[in-house]
Formats: sequence, C-alpha cells, structure tokens
Amino acid sequence: MSAPRGRIVVVTAVHGPSARFLPDAYASLREQRLPEGWEWHWLIREDGVGDEVAPLVPDDARVTFQQGRAGGPGVARTMALAHADGAYVKVLDADDQLTPGALARDLAALEADSTLGWATSRALDLLPDGTTAGFPGDPAHGPIERGTVLPRWKANGYRAPVHPATLFVRRDLLVGLGGWMALPASEDTGLLLALDAVARGWFTSAAGLLYRKWEGQVTGRPAHTDAVERDARTAVVEARARALSRFGWRCPAPAAGAVEATAGAGDTAAGAGHTGAAD
Repeated sequence: MSAPRGRIVVVTAVHGPSARFLPDAYASLREQRLPEGWEWHWLIREDGVGDEVAPLVPDDARVTFQQGRAGGPGVARTMALAHADGAYVKVLDADDQLTPGALARDLAALEADSTLGWATSRALDLLPDGTTAGFPGDPAHGPIERGTVLPRWKANGYRAPVHPATLFVRRDLLVGLGGWMALPASEDTGLLLALDAVARGWFTSAAGLLYRKWEGQVTGRPAHTDAVERDARTAVVEARARALSRFGWRCPAPAAGAVEATAGAGDTAAGAGHTGAAD
C-alpha cells in the first residue's frame, strides 16, 4: 500500500457506550489546521457489530467507518491500519477531543527531525462539568531520548510520564511493531513502551488532548484495576520493551557497524537494570 506523503490518518476505536461522544471528537478534528499539502483522514472502527455507532458517524468524505468482531480497542485500532494510507497515524479515542493546533504541532516535530519516531503531548482531564484538570510531572518540552520512558513508568507505579492517548507516530514504525498489543487493557501503554525501546520521541508541553472522564468508561471499571490481571499486563509490557532493547533494533536504523557496537552494550545495560516485573 502506497502512503501519500501529505496525509495523517486519525484512528479511533469506538463501542456503543462511547459513540455519543463522536460528534465532539469530530468537531475537534474539523478545527485542525494543517500546512499546505497536508490533510487528515479519520478511520472510525467499531469494536463489534451493532446499530448504535453508525448513526453518529459524520457524513464527511474524509471519514471512513468500519465494523468488525469485538476484540477490544487495540484490536480495533490495529485492524483499522489496513486502511491507514498516510505517512503518520494519530490516535484519537472516541470520547476524547483534540485541542486546536494539536495535529500541526505533532507533524512539525516529526517532519523537522527524521530521528524522531513518535510524538506525544500534554493531556488535560475533561471533567463532567466541562472544566479541565492537568497533571504534575510532565517531561520537559522537546525530545524524549530512547529508553527513558520505561524506567519512569516503573518508578511511578506503572504510570507512563506521557499519555499514550496523545500518540502521533510514523505509520511504518507502528506497523513494524505490530500495532497495539493484544491485551485486554494497557494495549496503548504497551505500544508506547515498545516505541520508546526503538526510537526517540517528542513531547509538546502545550495541551494536545482533552481526556474525557465519564461514568461507564472502560478504564473506570473494576476489571481494569484487578491486581492479578494488572500484574500480568505490566509483566508482558515490560518484557516486550526490554526484549526490543536487547535485540538492538533502532528507528531509524543505524549503520551496520553501529548496530554491532551498540547491541552488546544494550544487552549489558538491560541485564543490569532488569529485576523482574514484580518490582
């Protein structure tokens, strides 16, 4: 599949309960302004086959709606990649909203530096009363060096220092990593840590996303915080990231001699720092 250079594919997984928020997500997309020669295409993938979502999908030539058997948001997003024909992919959950300029800021960062594989931005909670709230501990505006997200994630109780719901990523890199992880939750964190293992990223300190808090969202359900499942999820997420680091795969790929020189050093560092997922 050829990838038009001037297209950003915005991928959204949706299910019945969250479909009512699609008009707000669409309104935030319509406010985006991109450089000349660039456009966005919105891929909405329903996680399942029902009648609740389709009526809320905008009638817009830039919007494609798909359905498929349920498998969770990670499966829905990964299946949508079959039709992601742009150079970049942007995540937008059905219940969230982009802030004005978010797409242009992400695009500018990666277009300016070919060593960056992905970008994130500050997220604000969008509360039920319409107010917003930020979080402490955001990284500094600028590049995120490879391998720095994983240790901060572990040290902070398995909370990433940047929000995976704000992800903007090179499509080829996303596909090369297999898309989102096959997990019942934390599939986006798993992808983020895999990206961190192989490529430099970027953080924009300007808010790029309004992360909606609402009763009934998946991350608020008891199953999401079940300790046994959570330990299993974090174990496999960490194992994948560390394996990618040991293998020495990089994006962009270094010269052959550099691969040999860095592979051994990476193995040593990973071995010294790994003390098990139970830490």
